[in-house]
Amino acid sequence: MNEQQVAITTRDGQMSTFIVHPERDGPFPVVLFYMDAPGIREELRDMARRIAATGYYVMLPNLYYRAGVEEPAAIGADRDKIWSLMGSLRTPMVMDDTDALLAFADTQAAARKDVGGTVGYCMSGTYAINAAARHPDRLKAAASFYGVSLVTKRDDSPHLTARQVTGEIYVGAAEIDPFITLDEVRAFAEAMAAAGVRAEVEIHPGVHHGFAFPQRDAYDKPAAERHWERLHALFRRNLG
Repeated sequence: MNEQQVAITTRDGQMSTFIVHPERDGPFPVVLFYMDAPGIREELRDMARRIAATGYYVMLPNLYYRAGVEEPAAIGADRDKIWSLMGSLRTPMVMDDTDALLAFADTQAAARKDVGGTVGYCMSGTYAINAAARHPDRLKAAASFYGVSLVTKRDDSPHLTARQVTGEIYVGAAEIDPFITLDEVRAFAEAMAAAGVRAEVEIHPGVHHGFAFPQRDAYDKPAAERHWERLHALFRRNLG
């Protein structure tokens, strides 16, 4: 595998980004992997490697670069700090970052310019969907796992922006999740059906928020492997 850590120029500074892709047979579809609230760590880099190994150019950006935070060691177990960092982000900011990521990918021989996808967990499920809505001609698959804020009163709520998605959306929710209700998950599914968006919304039974992360107490191996199955299938169908 080919790995690199690069600083990508955005409107607000330099965004450290982990990039991984296979060594041979490129160029590869770009996959934008948006981090969850605790931030960049080896656990996420390992997940990026697993995606890349199946034939993708995976970009894992540090969305907390504006605050000068690189790794969760700088946050520690300070939940208030994590909530503060998460609250400092807004969808328009992350969409500007998305534009910068794709512009950088366009300069790389290993990255395809015509098709890509997104995946987000927890706070970033909304970013994965909104990015596909922002770049509907390019980002043809968007996956959100236990994503929060799927239905809000904001103009950039995913249940509204997803109408612009021309590819396919997958939402995998945890049945037990203090950060989003099942009613909200079902409301998102209803909005997709009403808008004619190609989307699957699945509630993973008996598992908690964070079930796909191996280093979390909530980790559930069968559900985590099911999550990988759903993600790989989504990308195969839509990214080739």
